Amino acid sequence: MNPTVTHDMSVVSLIAGASVLVQLVMLVLIFASVFSWYYIFLKIFTFKRATRLADNFEKEFWSGSDLNELYQRAVNARSSAGSLERIFEAGFREFTKLRKQPGMDVAVVMDGVRRAMRATYQREMERLESYLSFLASVGSVSPYIGLFGTVWGIMNSFRSLANVAQATLGAVAPGIAEALIATAMGLFAAIPAVVAYNRFAGDVNRIATRCDSFMEEFSNILQRQAH
Repeated sequence: MNPTVTHDMSVVSLIAGASVLVQLVMLVLIFASVFSWYYIFLKIFTFKRATRLADNFEKEFWSGSDLNELYQRAVNARSSAGSLERIFEAGFREFTKLRKQPGMDVAVVMDGVRRAMRATYQREMERLESYLSFLASVGSVSPYIGLFGTVWGIMNSFRSLANVAQATLGAVAPGIAEALIATAMGLFAAIPAVVAYNRFAGDVNRIATRCDSFMEEFSNILQRQAH
């Protein structure tokens, strides 16, 4: 074996020279990373909008606006309403409907109102939590996918030494380097996904807390009106 033979160790050359399975692993990780960043930016805008709409609605609600006017505006702007506004609409709609029924007990009315608001609350939380499971999966699985590609590439490198009369570091280094790229890609896909998931989970909890507080306070207001 000629010890003066050199290898192109650029990243592109190493990827191009990797085995088919390792290249497939890299392709999967690239797609996972691309979709992760797409969902990350999507959720950033989603939570910014949800927080802004919640702030605007709370400011208007606690400014003493008429509940019937707020309800009509919520109905007219249903497609662009925030979570708090949708919860308010569901609760006030159920409250108005049950109060029109003669002989309806206040406790029954309030129980129906709470159920209506809770159902809307669950739908809003599911909407806000959409795609978070994908980020969690990418964050937890990507390093292992990359590690699988690395192990496979290193195995191929050592198997190729069986056909070499003299084993040198130069003979095995390119194969190991291209295999380690898979691990690097796995970490590159996993780290942003984990960081984003933790941040968005905290955002969901904060909005959920605001919704819980609003439902309790709004229930008290409706209960006083029912009496």
